[in-house]
Amino acid sequence: MSPRLPSPKAHRIKRQSIPDSLAESLRERILNGEFREGDPLVQETIAAEYDVSRMPVREALRQLEASGLVKLTTHKGAVVTSLPSEQISELFDLRAMLECDLLARALPHITTDDLATSRAVLAQLEDAYHREDVGSWGRLNWEFHRSLYLPANRVQTLAVVQGINLQTDRYIRLQLLLTGAVADAEVEHREILRLCEEGDAEHAVPYLKRHILSAGRNLLAAIKDRHAADAA
Repeated sequence: MSPRLPSPKAHRIKRQSIPDSLAESLRERILNGEFREGDPLVQETIAAEYDVSRMPVREALRQLEASGLVKLTTHKGAVVTSLPSEQISELFDLRAMLECDLLARALPHITTDDLATSRAVLAQLEDAYHREDVGSWGRLNWEFHRSLYLPANRVQTLAVVQGINLQTDRYIRLQLLLTGAVADAEVEHREILRLCEEGDAEHAVPYLKRHILSAGRNLLAAIKDRHAADAA
């Protein structure tokens, strides 16, 4: 007689939503500047704030470490990461290289439905700009760009680019707030979309590269000015 196999139900595990919810909340607090670079994230304090035990807090902090927003050390605990200017510049260089490749691969396969999705997301992003809904800027900016890259069907590259965008999100918000570059972002996004609608890869890809690298340069200048002001 063959042994009985356990039913699928026996292998089911309960979905752990508390660490995910904590990670999302803490991520937003980091991105909106409530927690700044170098600030400690004390597990006991966070657990008390959210009325949870330390265990889900530890798991949430591990998730944030995996996304590059937090660094966990043996003696200091969790600290909000601080990226040197050289690394921020490197991230934008990586964005330009990978996103331009994605767009070049996507354009031959992009459909009218894809473009309709991009237009709808861009409208939401512009509405968030006008309402000064800073918390939505990074998410909608990524959704707009992602909608143009999806037809490339490059799952791994898209995942890498999404991780890079998450690391630069807080800095992009800072740049837009400090430099008032929202109007420029609107114009450039509309032009990227227009070129994609025309299937003009010859101009769309270089324009996207300039858009990303220019944002990086403006961001570094804004960070330098802010540091100078803080030191004054």
